[in-house]
Amino acid sequence: MGYRKKVVLENLSHAFPDKEKAAIERLRKDFYRYFCDLLLETFKTLTISKKNMLRHCSMDEKSEALLHTFAAKGESVILVLGHQGNWEWAGNTFSLSSAHQLYVIYHPLTNPYFDSLMYRMRTRFGTRLIPMQDTYKEMVQHKGELTATAFIADQTPQPGSAYWMPFLHQDTPVFLGTEKIATKMKRTVLYVSVKRIKRGYYRLVIDENSMNPQDFGPGGLTEAHTQRLEREIKQQPETWLWTHRRWKHKRN
Repeated sequence: MGYRKKVVLENLSHAFPDKEKAAIERLRKDFYRYFCDLLLETFKTLTISKKNMLRHCSMDEKSEALLHTFAAKGESVILVLGHQGNWEWAGNTFSLSSAHQLYVIYHPLTNPYFDSLMYRMRTRFGTRLIPMQDTYKEMVQHKGELTATAFIADQTPQPGSAYWMPFLHQDTPVFLGTEKIATKMKRTVLYVSVKRIKRGYYRLVIDENSMNPQDFGPGGLTEAHTQRLEREIKQQPETWLWTHRRWKHKRN
């Protein structure tokens, strides 16, 4: 499978400069095997039952207890995660396992057919979607609800408005939106890991070390959640989305 092969090889080589060429090639093959599974798993969302969804992607008990603590206080939260593991299944599992209404920030697709298809898959178990350009407005509108708003933190912003920091051995632009909105809304930020247990099975784990915006200076919260993602990638590198042109922009 040669989909974006050059991009994948460049990303892996730059992210792991200490690995030999043979190790990079093995990692590339492992990623493509995983990527094929991810595509099939994602489309399975159209027909999978609730029972099987929770069997294949479960939330660990500590994470459920942590969410229950916030729910008992009537406290809404912000979730931050990356394109690692099966993030699509993670949204379904969260909606089926938590008292919080899950809202996911997303980019509408340009192709109307695929946009409609992805919308159906993502909302089938109760998740609601917010177009990225409407994020703050929608969050204010739903301020009276018990919500968890999920931000995918490893997308590529425009270089002029980005926060720049080291990530996987490269100077990387990062969105500041999560930090800015968490500060405005006074919301606790929870980092979410989607760990692959074995083929076709995942576990959703929420870091119990929550992040409060008031505990960080400018850029601090953004650096904290980006560094957590980097650690997760290094633990299971084959399950991150290496086809993504993450480093297409350079700092001016």
